[in-house]
Amino acid sequence: MSDYKIDENAKYAKTHEWVRLEDGVAVVGVSDVAQDLLSDVVYVDLPEEGREVQAGEAVAVVESVKAAEDVLAPISGTIVAVNTELADNPEFVNEKPYEAWFFKLQPKDLDAELAELMDAVAYKKFAAESAH
Repeated sequence: MSDYKIDENAKYAKTHEWVRLEDGVAVVGVSDVAQDLLSDVVYVDLPEEGREVQAGEAVAVVESVKAAEDVLAPISGTIVAVNTELADNPEFVNEKPYEAWFFKLQPKDLDAELAELMDAVAYKKFAAESAH
């Protein structure tokens, strides 16, 4: 379990999404743990820009050779960008999960919602405890 990469600058949801702030915008993707559980990602269905989302809402779908899983919004906000590169290169989710972001949000209540998420240390512990 200690082999998983964890982005120290991100916050994490219990559903294995990460969120990292870049110039006041929340960048969202799935963790190394999530991509490993999914196995080989073959398709990514991205949301529309301009969509308002609530924390915990299914926003995107990632399909692998094993299953299709929803990507949930870890915080509420308005989608301001989507990573169209993933449509043509879904394998990036497996290869570089902390660069292969799914969407960017203009957050609504950033501080309160970020406080609900785990930091890297807490997420490492959570991932280790939830493994098999």
